[in-house]
Amino acid sequence: MFVAPDPGLVRLRVSSRAVLGVGLAVATAEMSGLSLVASITGGLAALLALFTVGDATVRRQAVTTGLLPLVGFPVLSLATVLHGQPLLRAAAWLAVVFCGVYARRWGPRGHALGIFAFMMFFVTQFLHALPAQLPELYGAVALALTSTSVVRFGLWCIERRTPAPAAPAPLPGRGLARPTTRQAFQATVACGVALAAGQLLSPDRWYWAVGTAWWIFVNTASRGETLVRGFRRVVGTVTGIAAGLLIAIPIAGAPAPTAALVAVCVFGIFYTAAPSYSWMMFFVTVMAGLLYGLLGVLHPGLLLLRFEETAVGALGAALGVALILPVTTHAATDAWIRRAVQCVHGCTTAAARRLAGDEAADPAPLAAELELLLGRVRLSLAPLVHPLSPLRARKARARQVIVLLDDCAREVRGLAAVAADPHASHDARLAAACARVEAAVHALVPPAARQTKAVVDSVAAPQHHPGAEAALTHLQALERALAGLDAPLRTSPRAPLVPA
Repeated sequence: MFVAPDPGLVRLRVSSRAVLGVGLAVATAEMSGLSLVASITGGLAALLALFTVGDATVRRQAVTTGLLPLVGFPVLSLATVLHGQPLLRAAAWLAVVFCGVYARRWGPRGHALGIFAFMMFFVTQFLHALPAQLPELYGAVALALTSTSVVRFGLWCIERRTPAPAAPAPLPGRGLARPTTRQAFQATVACGVALAAGQLLSPDRWYWAVGTAWWIFVNTASRGETLVRGFRRVVGTVTGIAAGLLIAIPIAGAPAPTAALVAVCVFGIFYTAAPSYSWMMFFVTVMAGLLYGLLGVLHPGLLLLRFEETAVGALGAALGVALILPVTTHAATDAWIRRAVQCVHGCTTAAARRLAGDEAADPAPLAAELELLLGRVRLSLAPLVHPLSPLRARKARARQVIVLLDDCAREVRGLAAVAADPHASHDARLAAACARVEAAVHALVPPAARQTKAVVDSVAAPQHHPGAEAALTHLQALERALAGLDAPLRTSPRAPLVPA
């Protein structure tokens, strides 16, 4: 896990920055004389601001961070005021769940605001906050967001040097056909089931079940993705509980070692979030145990209850995604693969135009977008390639699709690098190779769903210019990879593959 590829050490830098930002937020709250409950609230708000705000530009990230209090403060007030009214509290939280998931249709900003609103409700349950504590909680959240902004946009602005590509837009659709709308209903039902079952397990710690159901739906788009994510959450929670028994309980809330280990957990959450959800949940669970130790309520029975609530929440998510407007794994996967193929076509066209002398054409942003789309494809295919999946034919197809799309991405990166060379040239063979790539795209994506064809004129040039030769090699390999995708994508997903 900790040797997973980290190009440019981006994960390492983001994780280190998170430790600095959360540490500064908690230190500022403590120096301001706020209570332990307020300091923990501030620390969690800082973690959420750094973790969830993922807009493509620094400016948009700053705007989204500034909007967090607009959704966070009203939810804090609502949750604390309704603390002693279980029925109204449950109805209010489910309304927050629905709105928070529905907001994902507006991209990274809606995603971040929805998560922050949900977690502000969760924090009040976790800390048993009361209305009298609201001024302190407001102050802690404001200090936390200010501290993280100072770190993120001032002291250590990673994105200013290496701008992050925009996250892929959610899959399109209208009404109940829109995945985010379906998921809003699914998550609300799942959280409702988790809330009711969690109350039966514990009138005091029921909120862990709701939190589990909510987070399982984050960054998923199909039934299979949600089920796999639920399984991984349970695995991460179980291992985290085991570690909590060995680490958090012996420490018993001692401030210095607890602070050091919480910093390690914050680093681990950010560093492992992308490559492994199970490892991320391991660190989240250990951190929760350490915070319970600070609050003086940690004991082995509480950790066991944490596991039971997690299992209940995962069950609620499974029921919600299976019974309420389900989106099949095949439908979601097919949509993401089509978008990736369209992006390959766009990269090829932009590179060819650049090689033909069009300085305005730049394939690099599309190549970066392709990497993100392939991440979504892998996430969508995860249920099929999971070791426990019994669908052997579909597993073989999914693995073949991943390999071929990775080949496409490698060739696109190479093509973009050639196009960026100011000495690269273009000859008639490149136009012909681009036409063949276009034909391969036509075979996979219906014309109505793909991008508009761009015509690249041939330009007389030396037949063996190094740039032209390298570009031609990438285009030929790209054509082969796209042709290889024809069999796994255009035949029945349950039919056995015939070796080429």
